[in-house]
Formats: sequence, C-alpha cells, structure tokens
Amino acid sequence: MWTVDLSKVLTAEQKAAEARAALQARYSAAIQAHLDARARARQYDGIQTAITYRGDPNPQFSAEGEALFAWRSAVWTYSTAELLKVIAGERPQPGVKEFMAELPVFEWP
Repeated sequence: MWTVDLSKVLTAEQKAAEARAALQARYSAAIQAHLDARARARQYDGIQTAITYRGDPNPQFSAEGEALFAWRSAVWTYSTAELLKVIAGERPQPGVKEFMAELPVFEWP
C-alpha cells in the first residue's frame, strides 16, 4: 500500500512563502547589481565600499559617498514598499527590467 510522506508535502501556504522568497531574491539581486554598477562607474569596488567614503578628507570622495549612501537608502525604501504591494496583490508584478526603471535616479555630485 502507498503511504504519503507528510514531511514532503508542501501546503499552499508553504508554496506561497517559497514564491515570495524567490521573488524577493530575484529582485534584490538585480537591485544590488544596479547599485554596485553605479558605484563601479567611478572605480569603487561596489556600493558598500563607496559609502565608506562619507566624511572622507577628499571632498570629492566624501560627496560621492554621501550621495551614494542617500541614493541606496532611497532605492531600497522604494523597492521594498513596491515589492510588498506586489506580494499583497495591490499591484501587478512588473518584470525586473521594468521595475529597475522605476527606481530613484542617481546623479553624481
């Protein structure tokens, strides 16, 4: 007789949670790559390195670090709020490219 192994059964709730995690991971990776690419445009290793230059004695580095820090915050604030709307069914899920076009624009100081 065949027996169901309940440890391998996924509930609808578990499937939904996995789908949310996959959605967040896909968009988060694209957003992080976008942030890092912008910092690399000025020869920083990535956004994490660039923001450490806030308050640097070199005025240009300091200004760039500060601007990237503020922009990073704006990007994650916007993206987190919008992805929560997608998960809640309050807005349709955009493609990654379309979503990236919605993110706050960065201007170098």
